[in-house]
Amino acid sequence: MSKKVHFISLGCPKNLVDSEIMLAKLQKQGYEVVEDPEEAEALIVNTCGFVEDAKRESINKILQASELKQTGQLQKLVVAGCLTQRYKDELVEGLPEADLFIGSGQFQNIDKILNDSFAGKEEKRFFNLPTYLQDEETPRVNSQLPHRAYLKISEGCKKRCAFCAIPNIRGNLQSRKLDHIVSEARLLVAGGVKELIIISHDFTDYGWDLRKKDPNSRESHVQLLKELSEKSGADWIRVLYLYPDGINEEYVDLIKSKENLLNYFDMPLQHINNQMLKSMNRRMTREEIEKAIKIIRSNIPDAIIRTQFIVGFPGETAEQFEELYNFVKEQKFDRVGCFIFSPEEGTKAYSLPDPVDEEVKQIRHDRLMSLQQEISREKQQQLLGKNLEVLVEGYSEETDLLLQARYWGQAPDIDGVTLINEGSAKVGDKITVEVTDFHDYDLVGSIVSH
Repeated sequence: MSKKVHFISLGCPKNLVDSEIMLAKLQKQGYEVVEDPEEAEALIVNTCGFVEDAKRESINKILQASELKQTGQLQKLVVAGCLTQRYKDELVEGLPEADLFIGSGQFQNIDKILNDSFAGKEEKRFFNLPTYLQDEETPRVNSQLPHRAYLKISEGCKKRCAFCAIPNIRGNLQSRKLDHIVSEARLLVAGGVKELIIISHDFTDYGWDLRKKDPNSRESHVQLLKELSEKSGADWIRVLYLYPDGINEEYVDLIKSKENLLNYFDMPLQHINNQMLKSMNRRMTREEIEKAIKIIRSNIPDAIIRTQFIVGFPGETAEQFEELYNFVKEQKFDRVGCFIFSPEEGTKAYSLPDPVDEEVKQIRHDRLMSLQQEISREKQQQLLGKNLEVLVEGYSEETDLLLQARYWGQAPDIDGVTLINEGSAKVGDKITVEVTDFHDYDLVGSIVSH
């Protein structure tokens, strides 16, 4: 095939890896990937169906793309990803503008599906098992900057948080073989990747399913991280999505002992009040969470802790929110995200009584984020005058007069950046900058050495 294809990938990095697999499959078939959707003969929207805002964005992107059938070269509009898997019947019926609907258990067959469609096959629906688990033979094109890549280690989730629809969409936990993950990591590093970002729905549960089948299995989150550190060749290894129940002395000691394992703990907590945690089916108490935080901070004082919370969960009282607010005030986390509770069909929380008023939800969200903004500014100020090792990302998104980089405490897309206003460097360079100024979330610095 010599057709032109354009990708729109929405949602989380896990979805992005699925897009990268589809991209590789189509390129192998001779498809040309184009940046301009107006030129595309096939357009793939890889959707997110996690929360209401994401669902709305996905639908809007599909409808916008469908207009290209009149104004551009578009012949095939493909809707893939989580939203498709979650609402397959409703979408097929409600979106006649789309030509193909591909679930999360069939996207790996995008090349055959698209070829058949161009050849005149009329089938529109492609759904199988909830999730496809990539293996050692799965091709993939890294769509990130050449010096960084996401590394997906598993699919699905074994936990059942009351607010989360992921198990309904992606199914139960499926872990990839440890050796396969390490092989992919080595391949990415050989291709120029310096920073590996490990992603899953819950890193600390990695290997649980494989150990259940075979008690002698060596697949565990600690063993995986140890082997990636020792065998991948990556300069930086960052872990995202840590459930706090996996934070123990063994894990923290490993992070502390390996230079290329970043002291970065992305640990969504969701709440701190014990009644709320129970209602959310989080399976941890405030006391256990505080113990996990203490293990991190007592062993690695400069650790960056990133977390997120949900406000307005059904039944959340003013007192319970105040407990959360004061907890954030006391702990002074480096990074905090905050979600306003969104009732999702098929989850336990969808039918819980005592919903919180929408205006109250918004007020709680704004108060928490305003507090975190103050904390973040304090944390930023503490870095003033310090030298930090950074990876250069290119020109700033704001102006070509500044370079943009990230130090180890800044994850791509979710944290702030380090802006360089003095000196020159190339994309992917690892350099040292002195912090000369700061904003609420971004740092400003000048190059000290290459």
